[in-house]
Amino acid sequence: MTTPGNALPPGLLLAYYGDDFTGSTDAMEVMTAAGLSTVLFLRTPDQSMLGRFPDARCIGIAGSSRGRSPQWMEEHLPPAFDTLAALRPPLLQYKVCSTFDSSPATGSIGRAIDLGVRAMPGDWSPMVVGAPRLKRYQMFGNLFAAVDGIGHRLDRHPTMSRHPVTPMDEADLRRHLGRQTGRRIELVDMVQLRDGASVAHVRLPSLRGKDKPVVLVDVLDEETLREAGRLVWEEKGAGVFSASSSGLQYALAAYWRAHGWIPAQPSLPQAGPVPVIAAVSGSCSPVTAGQIAWARAHGFAVERMDLPAVLDAATREAELARLVARAGAAIASGRSPLVFSAEGPDDPSVTGFDAIARAAGMARADAARAVGVALAETMRRILDANDLQRIAIAGGDSSGEVAGALDIAALSVCAGLAPGAPLCRAWSDNARRDGLELVLKGGQIGAERFFGDVLEGRCAA
Repeated sequence: MTTPGNALPPGLLLAYYGDDFTGSTDAMEVMTAAGLSTVLFLRTPDQSMLGRFPDARCIGIAGSSRGRSPQWMEEHLPPAFDTLAALRPPLLQYKVCSTFDSSPATGSIGRAIDLGVRAMPGDWSPMVVGAPRLKRYQMFGNLFAAVDGIGHRLDRHPTMSRHPVTPMDEADLRRHLGRQTGRRIELVDMVQLRDGASVAHVRLPSLRGKDKPVVLVDVLDEETLREAGRLVWEEKGAGVFSASSSGLQYALAAYWRAHGWIPAQPSLPQAGPVPVIAAVSGSCSPVTAGQIAWARAHGFAVERMDLPAVLDAATREAELARLVARAGAAIASGRSPLVFSAEGPDDPSVTGFDAIARAAGMARADAARAVGVALAETMRRILDANDLQRIAIAGGDSSGEVAGALDIAALSVCAGLAPGAPLCRAWSDNARRDGLELVLKGGQIGAERFFGDVLEGRCAA
């Protein structure tokens, strides 16, 4: 066991690869609010890019692996992990969604772990998924999430149990992850965690091994969150790889805060209002559907993207031009445009998407990516045609497509908005993009008036 010491060591504390863009900004938010300089790169950085942020204590790479195959991961993840490991962080993280979106065929967290543990010397791979601030809780290895104040086991969650790509049919993460890897999977549960030091001194050494097992760590409340952070930090040894949600960042910050190594209260600046924003949404979550409905009722110019039109090469350009023209007219009149592809899981564009893809002669996955690309192109053209200070993007996969199309090299947090969705500043060599403010929102994130909060720069609790 390593001794905690009386301060954080100098230099890099954590490096991570995010499996989608929204989750990547979520992790960045936690560390920035803890007073630790953090930068998120939108592609694997070279030395010149890294040199622009010499004081960073945390570095991330925003990826898109949540929607990718194991074969794609085998090609793309090792170079990213090796680049980050070469920076010699004590912790290397594969940042996953707090709803554990994954399956053996798509977004396999197990495959990512098998690839990632090779990059670090540690003889265990801690996994922290619970994040109470995001209403995510892990108890005895089972994952729960609260919606509108009501907790749901994830396999009975109103959204995740019927997710169109990775539906959750098993809440026990040991079983769910066991379908994705043959690696040994262990658990430090909430009862053991509350025993404090005995876990680190007695239980954990018995779980470690040359096979580098995954060790899930329960998180239910602030006490178990802090103890999870203590366990990971004190037992990191020469460096460990961890596939975790932003629960890992929250846990580390809670432990460091308890020792007085970072400010006592997490905080981010307030943003303030802007005249208009532009927003696009590819989310099919009921949470986002409620936010779109709120925006429509409160003066936003809400416009549906015609999916058959954008998937047909003969009509795609006309549909994109229509959307951009509508958005431009809204901005000229002082209204904020919001272009969306779906409004909740029961939207015909969701329930009938297989038929829409077939009619376009496309596989479902290719059609879904094409919709994301169309949303990205719509936002790019809106920005090119209008002077905007702030934009919003909803949906994990959509955020990756849109942000990746805007000629942005890196992001940093500039203000708080909703938990898990901070307002970010873009860094770019393109003068029209450098300094752009944007928020990337996951489907389950934010209150009903989220788009209004983005417009007004209001930080929700």
